[in-house]
Amino acid sequence: MDRLLLVGADLVAISLLTFAVYFPRHHRRDLVAAFLGVNVGVLAVAMVLGSTSVGIGMGMGLFGVLSIIRLRSYEIAQHEIAYYFSALALGLLTGLSESLDLLHTGLMVLVVATLYAGDHPRLFPRHRQRELRLDSAYTDEEALRAHLEVLLGGRVLNLSVKGIDLVNDTTLVEVRYVVPNASRAPVTKPREGNPRTDDSPRGRGVRA
Repeated sequence: MDRLLLVGADLVAISLLTFAVYFPRHHRRDLVAAFLGVNVGVLAVAMVLGSTSVGIGMGMGLFGVLSIIRLRSYEIAQHEIAYYFSALALGLLTGLSESLDLLHTGLMVLVVATLYAGDHPRLFPRHRQRELRLDSAYTDEEALRAHLEVLLGGRVLNLSVKGIDLVNDTTLVEVRYVVPNASRAPVTKPREGNPRTDDSPRGRGVRA
């Protein structure tokens, strides 16, 4: 009976994390299946390991290897990594527990609540991050910063030049900035084929 309660609690927790927190905010259907599959798979394996003579350390090591393989096989964003490991944690918390006590219930609630708060759209809503390829090779960081602030319509907090191509006259830059209002609408990158701006003979537009 305790095992059934643990399974039920895990299913409730992963359902809340996936369908009530993650999907309404990010809308990636493929990761819904990934989170559910990883959670239930970890739960099942953890319960088997917990009922045999195999050490917990060996089981944790196995999960670590599997998670590294999964994360290296396809690029996902940092917030999605957090959801991924939260799904792992929920499966381990219930799979390696003997009963659904107050401590384990509280930890499961804490995992879901942490992701709910940490990934909430009202947390730093004005902050943005973009990677842009500009139609000019910038070697002066201050000029690059000024151009980005005009282009993005916000105050640049941090920029990192990923590459400068002097032959094709382009700059690849990652920029973090703050928009002047609290609108949640993201600043979209111009599509390929947009005309160049006129602040230089060649123009200083952005390539998608």
